[in-house]
Amino acid sequence: MTSFTTLLYKELLRFWKVAFQTVAAPVLTALLYLAVFVQALSGRVEVYPGVAYVSFLLPGLAMMSVLQNAFANTSSSLIQSKITGNIVFILLPPISYLEFFGAYVLAAMARGLVVGAGVLAITAWFAHLPMVAPLWSLAFALLGAALLGALGLIAGIWADKFDQLAAFQNFVVMPLTFLSGVFYSVHRLPEFWQIASHANPFFYMIDGFRYGFFGVSDVPPAVSLAVVGVSFALACGAALALLRSGYKLRT
Repeated sequence: MTSFTTLLYKELLRFWKVAFQTVAAPVLTALLYLAVFVQALSGRVEVYPGVAYVSFLLPGLAMMSVLQNAFANTSSSLIQSKITGNIVFILLPPISYLEFFGAYVLAAMARGLVVGAGVLAITAWFAHLPMVAPLWSLAFALLGAALLGALGLIAGIWADKFDQLAAFQNFVVMPLTFLSGVFYSVHRLPEFWQIASHANPFFYMIDGFRYGFFGVSDVPPAVSLAVVGVSFALACGAALALLRSGYKLRT
């Protein structure tokens, strides 16, 4: 387990050494979203009965931060190692692909959860946030961070340069995140977009995470957890297959 713990420590240290960029900056971004949307929609929108819009928004912003930063951690680490050439120092030692996968995904989960906790800690001052079912929120935060960590690993393996990675993030991760119900309830959308939203796994992560706070959701949390679990299994299978084959890593 020495190789696994060493690689995990390296990945944790990598983002923590530049916490101002990797933790503080995403928290500030969430605050800006909060300021803009609350000023624009507060008092005009009531998504759930008795729940103020600002309270509805906070869990969505926190979960969005978890997902985006978990993805960024694995994808940016891997593409930087590939471009600078120091990926060879990870591939040469006897580190199995399972250890490789576990270390990168756990580090991504750590960064995502730290940023999400920071967003909640700062933004909770702006509204009252009940915790009706905290274990549901914790389950979706952990599983969502792991899913996006695995997806970031896939993107980092596939990409050969930062432009390709940026395209993956801008045309896949970002649209799925913003169309997941962070800022609205999907029940307020036209029928076509409701159907499209239910095909988006990010929607289930946001909706399930929000359920832990208010006890209200657009989809039963057990169904959301099952969808996220299947999505995670598929992402894990794809990432492990790429690592085992050495695709774009050993060639």
